[in-house]
Amino acid sequence: MATGNLNLLRNAFSKLRIDHVFTRSLQRPRYRPPYWYAPKESATSDEFLTQENKQFIEEVMQDKMQLQNSLQSPLLNIDQNQTSTWNPQTRRVGLIARKIGNYPLWTKDGKKVLTTLLQVVDNHVIKYIPPEEFKPMKTSSVQWKEKRKLGCMLVGSETIDPSTVTREYCGLFNNSGMLPKRHLFRFMVSPESYISPGTPLFATHFRVGDYIDVRAKTMDRGFQGVMKRWGFKGMPASHGVTKTHRRPGNIGSGGEKARVWPGTKMPGHMGNRWRILRGVKILRINTQHNVIWTLGVAIPGETGAMCYLFDTVLPLKKHSTSPPFPTQPLVEDLPLEYFDESVQRFDESSITFEEV
Repeated sequence: MATGNLNLLRNAFSKLRIDHVFTRSLQRPRYRPPYWYAPKESATSDEFLTQENKQFIEEVMQDKMQLQNSLQSPLLNIDQNQTSTWNPQTRRVGLIARKIGNYPLWTKDGKKVLTTLLQVVDNHVIKYIPPEEFKPMKTSSVQWKEKRKLGCMLVGSETIDPSTVTREYCGLFNNSGMLPKRHLFRFMVSPESYISPGTPLFATHFRVGDYIDVRAKTMDRGFQGVMKRWGFKGMPASHGVTKTHRRPGNIGSGGEKARVWPGTKMPGHMGNRWRILRGVKILRINTQHNVIWTLGVAIPGETGAMCYLFDTVLPLKKHSTSPPFPTQPLVEDLPLEYFDESVQRFDESSITFEEV
């Protein structure tokens, strides 16, 4: 009896240990992650506002918007000798862009390539938290090889009406002198990549030919079956098959472990997950509208989704030369378009004729 009880206990502990390993290896969906900032939604009410008050608020907003647009970049007043130099281990700040569609380009050898257009809309640095003061809400237990202390830089995009958000959310922008932003994102940067709050960020922060990483949410497909979610083949459509054409089939296992293992591919919610596409090449940049052409159409999200761009972490595609560090300030004499060397420009002739 004692030997039998010991065997039962061993089997139970082995099952628990296997379940623990499988559960930790899965990425559980987080539909409502905790806010690291104050909730911004506010119930609008016109109960105490008169027409004169509304006009006054609009005038104040317009004045502050004009002051914000005419604000000169602090990088123009900094001596280049006082700034720190770039090195391959330096991490710069990123950009917040909106996916606005796909567009074809042609290379100089006549090959057609599809690109994705990302527009950088009204990006400003809101806040910087040094490494000794930054305390993330979630920390990983994995010990990385590089033990470098990184700071946190908060970047905002798309200015909105302050009367539509809460007072606590507006308090995030008091120190920078900016109007509230619709979208906020945090970038982990090196201390030498510090940028003062209020500095505008443009598409020229990157260069053509560079490789970037794009983080965005995938399209929300809702509840889907195994054929669409996991690419299953399905059951045969021949005679004798009854009501199991799009079913997954057997999901269990016989013998001692007669149960469904964690991580089994089954029907469920598809999409609406954060994904990172790494090593995306920049082929073209428009400085007037701050539009970036990236190679391929695999950027996560549908048209109109927000994307977060930053320098790639792939070792073979990192910067070989110094990029605009810490960022590219606003310069008036910039060219309208930047093209990669492999891209055929529309204003250049593609066929030349020579007399024999």
